[in-house]
Amino acid sequence: MFSSDTVRLMSELDHARILRLLPQRGVPESLSDLLQGAELLAPRDVPAQVVTMHSHLLVEDPASGARQELTLSYPLDADPAQGRVSVLSPAGTSLLGLEEGETATWLTPDGRRHARRLLRILYQPEASGDYLR
Repeated sequence: MFSSDTVRLMSELDHARILRLLPQRGVPESLSDLLQGAELLAPRDVPAQVVTMHSHLLVEDPASGARQELTLSYPLDADPAQGRVSVLSPAGTSLLGLEEGETATWLTPDGRRHARRLLRILYQPEASGDYLR
């Protein structure tokens, strides 16, 4: 489930790489909606407060206040136990393009709703000058 009142910003490189993954794995509806509605920017133009691929994040569960560090990953690098969330997962899709202070919401396959507020981006490749990652 992807819902947003604002257009998400996305690196052109992230967009192209994610599109290449989709024919192999099918397209989750939420990711398809995000990709179609995203405003694409050159990697150098992506603001530092926007979640891109390989961003390291500090998020908070609004219900419990529990904080967690996550990294938005491609499927081959994903390891939920290590905090590496796949962009193809409902949680990963909801985080992509989010800005600091916004809340990601998603439904799990069993129908439960989850949310995480993005407190801070601890590392974003583009902000660090890594435009090819």
